[in-house]
Amino acid sequence: MKSFFKTTLAATLGVILASVISGILGIILFAAIASSGNKTGVVEENSILKLNLNGSLMEYGVEDPFASLGSMMNGDSSEGTLGLDEICTAIKNAKNNDNIKGIYLNTGLLSAGAASFEEIRLALEDFKESGKFIYAYIEQTCEQGAYYISSVADSIFMNPSGSVGIYGLSSTPIFFTDLFKKVGIEPQIFKVGTYKSAVEPFMNTEMSAANKEQTISYMNSIWNKMLNDMSASRGMSKKELNSIIDEFPMFQTAERMVECGLIDSLCYIPDMKEVLAKRTGVESKELHYIGVRELNKVPVEGEKYQADKIAVLYTAGQIFDKSSGMGSGEEIVYTPVIEELEKLRKDDHVKAVVLRVNSPGGSAYASEQICQAIKELKKVKPVIASMGDYAASGGYYISSNADSIIASPTTITGSIGIFGMFYNAEKLAQKVGLHYDMVKTNRFSDFGNMLRAMTPGEKALMQANIERGYELFVNRCAVGRNMKAEDIKKVAEGRVWTGEQALSLGLVDKLGYVNDAIEMAANMAGLSEYSVVSYPEKKDAVTALMEGLTGGAQTLIQDNSAQAHFENILKDLQRNSGSLALMPYTFSQY
Repeated sequence: MKSFFKTTLAATLGVILASVISGILGIILFAAIASSGNKTGVVEENSILKLNLNGSLMEYGVEDPFASLGSMMNGDSSEGTLGLDEICTAIKNAKNNDNIKGIYLNTGLLSAGAASFEEIRLALEDFKESGKFIYAYIEQTCEQGAYYISSVADSIFMNPSGSVGIYGLSSTPIFFTDLFKKVGIEPQIFKVGTYKSAVEPFMNTEMSAANKEQTISYMNSIWNKMLNDMSASRGMSKKELNSIIDEFPMFQTAERMVECGLIDSLCYIPDMKEVLAKRTGVESKELHYIGVRELNKVPVEGEKYQADKIAVLYTAGQIFDKSSGMGSGEEIVYTPVIEELEKLRKDDHVKAVVLRVNSPGGSAYASEQICQAIKELKKVKPVIASMGDYAASGGYYISSNADSIIASPTTITGSIGIFGMFYNAEKLAQKVGLHYDMVKTNRFSDFGNMLRAMTPGEKALMQANIERGYELFVNRCAVGRNMKAEDIKKVAEGRVWTGEQALSLGLVDKLGYVNDAIEMAANMAGLSEYSVVSYPEKKDAVTALMEGLTGGAQTLIQDNSAQAHFENILKDLQRNSGSLALMPYTFSQY
């Protein structure tokens, strides 16, 4: 009997193991198929580039094999989460490919920052110079970020049951102060900067006057830019457009959207296909769409290899001392960034570097290490900083010592300030019946102990450390910007600015986008012919899949609740030692 059970158990385990191995091999095979893309190297005649303005947008696109697998299994033609770099490259390639007759914008709910919306819109404006068409279609609900992009289209069509969600910008921070008091947690906060409001959720019950001032200022700057662009494209004044927005278009009828000029025509999906077919000169059943990644895999006709390179190093996300190791999306960990900078410094074919920054900041220590690596790189070749949606606090720190800084008008930047925070959970421990005892060898052996309040001496030391960090931050900015420290302090204090505002304050050198930064880098390096190479190198889908299976897969479901927001803040604080250079809360802009 014992032998029978052993044999049965071994056979069962063998079947399970074989199933697991077969499943993994099957997933790898599917991932390879999903990532194979266009192998013919040719775009079909009368093709249309289809851009899905839905979901979230990354700064630097990396194909997610899990998303590709999900799309294949669900019969979905979407490409998963795309990168801003991928979309802009595809639009440029579509402009120069004679077999592509136009662009179809499938307009919906696109989550990204204002500068990303602006950059896509600019690429579409450039595409229109080719004389090819751009049509946008709203099937269900269109949020204002996607509408802002789509407003550049020749015509905007909408399903009769669709809606347009344009409502302006808002900021709604959540405050945990009273909650912490009730549960017995005391945040012990240290900061420098009147406007450094990232800690306000833990010390106030409402926005401070200073924070309201800066938030209204930068939101108005961004909104005015969006209003200017949308009203110009739709042939109406800013006043007219604002008046329409205050009607709350989402709850108006589709007919009213046509009447007021937000939409050109109403039609169902089959009718939209007929419109596209007529414009391309084919039957609707012969319509051929090509996706962003598929188009980008097609060799560009006439493109020649150039040994001299302009490197674009993408750094996106919050700045950390160490990685979460859980594939948590975009993040900047200083060690791999420094390694990339060192590779670029030693590569003789790389003649200049564009540092693309899209970060709200993070660890002050990590920011300082990256800043030093940039200073070393700058000794041997030009470095241009190109700011995306955010280059604030630590994001500005790492940008400040580039030879030149280019920002979008709607980039969120500045926030030159530092804070630190420790938690005292002594009262919480008492409430739940926890007791502790402690022995130590030295005066500060238990510094940061969450089960007691910090002593006055410890608080004084921590505040002094924060102030030293702030002085270092200001000094780095002053040297990098060739300004006096006192002049930097006048625009610092943790205050947030838009790129447009930062230009007038001397915090950036020029308004523009990543292509402008590449052009400036080439000019500084004395290059007329060069190739542009993006870093870090992108992994193929199979490699990414294997990393995902060992713990690097992206989380498929994100919890956007207040509890998740609070937990993320605590995790970020735990992953960074010492002080933080981080911008305040984000705001709704999509």
